[in-house]
Amino acid sequence: MALLDESDRREFLASHSGWELSGETISKTYRFGDFARSIGFVASVGVLAEKAFHHPDIDIRYNRVTISLTTHDQGGLTQKDTTLAARIDRLVVSG
Repeated sequence: MALLDESDRREFLASHSGWELSGETISKTYRFGDFARSIGFVASVGVLAEKAFHHPDIDIRYNRVTISLTTHDQGGLTQKDTTLAARIDRLVVSG
C-alpha cells in the first residue's frame, strides 16, 4: 500500500475535523461524559480495528480517548489509516 502524498493528507485533514498530523501519524482526541462511555467507545473502535486488520494506538484518560493511526509496516500514513479514522468518526456520529 502506498504512502499518502501531501495532497491526500491535506484533503483528509480538511474534511475530517479534529484530526491532526504529526510526522507520519494522525491523531484525534474524543471527549465523553464519563469513563463508561469512553470505554464503550474504545470497545467499538476495537471491533472496527479487528475487522480492518489495522490497529490504532489508544490512550484513555477518564473521559478522553486519543486515537493515533499510522501504518507501521509501510513506514507511514496510508489509506488504511484515513479509512479507519473516518469509520471511527462515524461511531461518534451514530453513537
